[in-house]
Amino acid sequence: MTTPLAERTETASGYKPGRTLLLRVELIRQLKRRRTLVMGAILAVLPFVLVIAFAIGGDPSGRNDTVTLMDTATASGANFAAVNLFVSAGFLLVVPVALFCGDTVASEASWSSLRYLLAAPVPRARLLWSKLVVALGLSLAAMVLLPVVALAVGTAAYGWGPLQIPTGGALDTGTAAQRLLVVVAYIFVSQLVTAGLAFWLSTKTDAPLGAVGGAVGLTIVGNVLDAVTALGHWRDFLPAHWQFAWADAVQPHPEWSGMIQGTAISITYALVLFALAFRGFARKDVVS
Repeated sequence: MTTPLAERTETASGYKPGRTLLLRVELIRQLKRRRTLVMGAILAVLPFVLVIAFAIGGDPSGRNDTVTLMDTATASGANFAAVNLFVSAGFLLVVPVALFCGDTVASEASWSSLRYLLAAPVPRARLLWSKLVVALGLSLAAMVLLPVVALAVGTAAYGWGPLQIPTGGALDTGTAAQRLLVVVAYIFVSQLVTAGLAFWLSTKTDAPLGAVGGAVGLTIVGNVLDAVTALGHWRDFLPAHWQFAWADAVQPHPEWSGMIQGTAISITYALVLFALAFRGFARKDVVS
């Protein structure tokens, strides 16, 4: 009786699927890429640009009747860091997430190296898992880099002090640091939808720019739909509707309900998109 081919297949001595494409190796590869360095440089330069803008334009407060976090930008280093997050969360921080997650599998396909990785052999689930973990890690690093640099630049320019709240009151430096950590964590979670979109598209196309651009474009569409007040309560199901819920955390008495709802929406969408990526790639005929 003939033994089925699947049963006769032998693996090389010492081969362990879990030891292929180590996270350390993938991380080093991605850190050396030019787009990673350029993205890091852009985020690190932004606080300096804002300091120059405030120096040229003067005090940002008192320019209209609406009180926002921007009005206290020059009150302290903590305020300046919070303002950098405020002006970046809607779009700028979307770009590194879409870039790192959308350029994962698609870039390997565009270089015609994807099939060689799978022939190494690197299990498909292992390949996706390694690339996703590194991409999310770099995305989180980008979100941490911005407020850290902003805090240092803001402290040098405006001094160290409590976080002044636009509506009145202040948070001492220890409490402010804790709240800013919560803000960064929430922004990261809220961007998981963009990460899921970019990663799923990356498994569907051989064009990295298509995956990155598609994720950014769909995120913008979500922001536009959230601005359509005629949608009423349907907007509550849009991740974009909750992207600035973190502002409730930088209050004397924080309100967490909005952040909880936003977190639930984002994680739900992200899990579905990640599952679609793994499911689709497992069945994909890789030829590039």
